[in-house]
Amino acid sequence: MKDKGKIYFSSDFHLGLPTGTPPVEREKKVVAWMNSIAPDAKEIYLLGDIFDFWWEYKLVVPKGFTRFLGTVSSLTDSGIPVHFFTGNHDMWVGNYLSEECGMTLHTTPVTTDFDGKRFHLAHGEGLGTKDKSYKILLSIFRNKPLQRMYSALHPSIGVGIGLNWSQNSRLGKGINKEFLGDENEDLIRYARGILENETIDYFIFGHRHLAMIYRLNQRSEIIFLGDWITTGNYADWDGQQLNFRKIN
Repeated sequence: MKDKGKIYFSSDFHLGLPTGTPPVEREKKVVAWMNSIAPDAKEIYLLGDIFDFWWEYKLVVPKGFTRFLGTVSSLTDSGIPVHFFTGNHDMWVGNYLSEECGMTLHTTPVTTDFDGKRFHLAHGEGLGTKDKSYKILLSIFRNKPLQRMYSALHPSIGVGIGLNWSQNSRLGKGINKEFLGDENEDLIRYARGILENETIDYFIFGHRHLAMIYRLNQRSEIIFLGDWITTGNYADWDGQQLNFRKIN
C-alpha cells in the first residue's frame, strides 16, 4: 500500500442492471473512474451492490464484467488495496473476487481509523430497520444451507432466476428513492445507536441511493454515496478532509 495518497469510497454500481444508462456504458464509466484515481489512490473501498446480481458457484462465476474485473486486478497487482463490501444484490460471493482479483472482502460493517479520524463503513442493508419482513428476507438470503441448496441448481437456472429477481426489484423498475426524514431513515437511526457507545467522525453508507451528506452532530456526519445508475458519485479522503463528488 502507498504511504501517501487518497482513500476513495463508492458503491451501488449495479453492474449489469438494464435500468438507467446501458450496462456496458455504466461499466466503462466505472472503469474510467477507477483508472483516473489510480495514480493517487492509497486504498479503494467499494461499499456494496457493485454487481446487480452475483451468484458464485464453486467452478462457475457470472458472465460479463470483464472490463471491471480486469481493472480491479490491475489495481491490486500494482499494490493498491481494493475492498469489496457485500450488498443485498451481491452478498453471494465466494473466493473468486479475492483469489483471482485480489480484493479484500467484507461481509459486515467495518470501523477503522484514517489519519486520526474514525470511520464506520457499511453497505447498509438491514441496519437500523424495523421492518420485520425485510429482516426475514435477509435471513433467508444469508442462510448457508439454503444457499447450498440453491447452488445445486444448474447455473443457467440459478443465475437466470437471480437476474429476473433483480431486474424486477424496486430498483430494476426505476422507482426513485427519496430522503424520508430524520426519524424514518434506518441508517440515521443505526448511526445514532452507534454514537451512543463510541465516537465516529464519518459514517459512509451505500444502499439508499441517496447522494447527500447528513450531519448527526457537530462532529459526526453520514455520507450517503448515491449510485451510478444514471450519473456517478464517490467520496475521497485526502488525509484532512472528506470530499463528496459527482460524475456526470
